[in-house]
Amino acid sequence: MGESLQTKPKSQMSDLERIRDFQRKLYRKAKQEKGFRFYVLYDKIRLMRFLRESYRRVRANGGVSGYDGMTFAIIEEYGVEKYLYEIHKELAEKTYKPSPVKRVYIPKANGKRRPLGIPTIKDRIVQMSCKMVIEPIFEADFEDSSYGFRPRRSAQGAIKKVKEHLKSGKTMVYDADVSSYFDSIPHEKLLILIGRRISDRNVIHLIKMWLKSPVEEDGRITGGRKNKKGTPQGGVISPLLANIYLHLLDRIVGKAGGMFQRNGIKLVRYADDFILMGREIPPKAMKKLNNVLTRMELELNLEKSKHIDARKTPFDFLGFTFRYDRSLYNRKTRYWNVIPSKKSEKKLREKISSYLRSSRHYPVEIIVDSLNRITRGWINYFNIPKVSYPWKTCRRLLGYMNWKLYRYYRRKSQRKCKLYRRGSFRYLINHYGLIDPVKLLYS
Repeated sequence: MGESLQTKPKSQMSDLERIRDFQRKLYRKAKQEKGFRFYVLYDKIRLMRFLRESYRRVRANGGVSGYDGMTFAIIEEYGVEKYLYEIHKELAEKTYKPSPVKRVYIPKANGKRRPLGIPTIKDRIVQMSCKMVIEPIFEADFEDSSYGFRPRRSAQGAIKKVKEHLKSGKTMVYDADVSSYFDSIPHEKLLILIGRRISDRNVIHLIKMWLKSPVEEDGRITGGRKNKKGTPQGGVISPLLANIYLHLLDRIVGKAGGMFQRNGIKLVRYADDFILMGREIPPKAMKKLNNVLTRMELELNLEKSKHIDARKTPFDFLGFTFRYDRSLYNRKTRYWNVIPSKKSEKKLREKISSYLRSSRHYPVEIIVDSLNRITRGWINYFNIPKVSYPWKTCRRLLGYMNWKLYRYYRRKSQRKCKLYRRGSFRYLINHYGLIDPVKLLYS
């Protein structure tokens, strides 16, 4: 891998290498001294190398402009280095103040809308820099049961762990749904938890300002300093803050000698989605869970949360369905079948259909490229080797795309186009590189 960062002079390191070297040192210190409170961090957040790397990551994430209307194109025309230096100067002089968060809504599968808070690009850059500085400290504390929005962890890892627990006999499952989690996080208790590891008042003040940011919606600005709960979904630092708060639950469930461990109950959590698994989940464990969440000022959605025996009743988690099915080869044996859920399959079809409706006059090359990105991303998520079995779903997807593209080119003009007569789906696969879902699955 080349020269070790430990022996490489700092003057020869890139921005990213120096940041990773710093993060490694923070992580080791936090891991070795569980009670240590870090005190000189703010000066790192404002360093140009951190701001440059933050801009690169925020730029790669894309996203729309925030309240101030600033775009990446405007920043790059103005000069990225000049723009970042101005942010550096504001942080150094402690004149930085976050702008209002722009409220937008995205549709949910149940017909409702999920609110998102979009910070300005400037605020995203500062949040990213702060996240890069403090994340290694909390990563050293986080439990193995947490998988969401963490370095080198993923939903696929959570699905693999759920299947391991099922195969080990932990088939009683409590599928929990926390009501409006991101909107319910109490600021005071969250800041106390952060303060257990960070004593730098300037960093605490930054986080507090983001939590108290007013919200702009339809030209009206609400909230602000009176906000006592919630961290906006859409903020760069929000997932880390959400993990810091729910780490309390992770610790209690995983505590050696605690009630949950004595009853063999395991937790698998991805952000605010979590399930409890055990050979049995007694009422006293459920009472304990409710007491913990009540003290955290969180509430379970009892209509969506459910307690089931997975051997008898399938359940969904992170877009997958877990079923205890009979083997195709020996009807006397059963296996844990992990497949894309019907809801996930429906959302994919709606996404393909919506795209084709909005792209009537696009060139075939653009159509193919866009469809490939949709199907490749979906298959890569649901294809977990030796864990999931998405073959049947991919077969259905192939049939759906064949039918959908046939209708698309049939309706494209009053005179049926060449692709309609040639069998559009196979022709696009053979001549334009359209992905065959089944072949991609086994490639």
